[in-house]
Amino acid sequence: MSQITAISPQKKDQTRCNIEVDGRFFCGMNLETVLKNHLKAGMEISEEDLAAAQLEGEKADALDKALSHISASMKTEREIRDFLKKKGYLDDVTEYVVEKMKGYGYIDDRAFAISYARSAGKKKGARAITLALRMKGVGEEDIEAALSELGDGKETAKLLLEKYLRGKTLDTATRRKAFSYLLSKGFDPDTVRSLLSPNGDDED
Repeated sequence: MSQITAISPQKKDQTRCNIEVDGRFFCGMNLETVLKNHLKAGMEISEEDLAAAQLEGEKADALDKALSHISASMKTEREIRDFLKKKGYLDDVTEYVVEKMKGYGYIDDRAFAISYARSAGKKKGARAITLALRMKGVGEEDIEAALSELGDGKETAKLLLEKYLRGKTLDTATRRKAFSYLLSKGFDPDTVRSLLSPNGDDED
């Protein structure tokens, strides 16, 4: 049996509390759930019972917050999980929300990846897009599906290069800087070389 050692209101959301058990943070919980279960500091309770109280009392609340979170833009499954974790929801609540949102079609990593790639592909290369999607938790198969719609990215690289070179003299120093610039945008080195050097010479 464990002991609730503190119940304190969250600074950013006064309708929620942080629950500490045996001197450590255990979870966040809706104030209504705290009152309904008569929870208070000093109370003896098992962590299983506390987790069950949160699960039953916070499913709808967590789902509402997650849906509000995606109202401005699409999010990946990992982003939703991270968001709910920061809010203090336990894993069982998060799993419930994620499965519900998948069922509703609000979480779809492949659709997210394709949408992101189409937008980012106007100013970034495949390498940069791949890295960004991996950081958002998108799987490799979904990334490949998204990149397959972009082609080799040469036209985008060419447009960015033309913009970068505008008003500059294309000497050796400028070529090297342009090469580094396009690499930083995530374009493949061979693609960049083909644009900067008719002979395919290494520019780095």
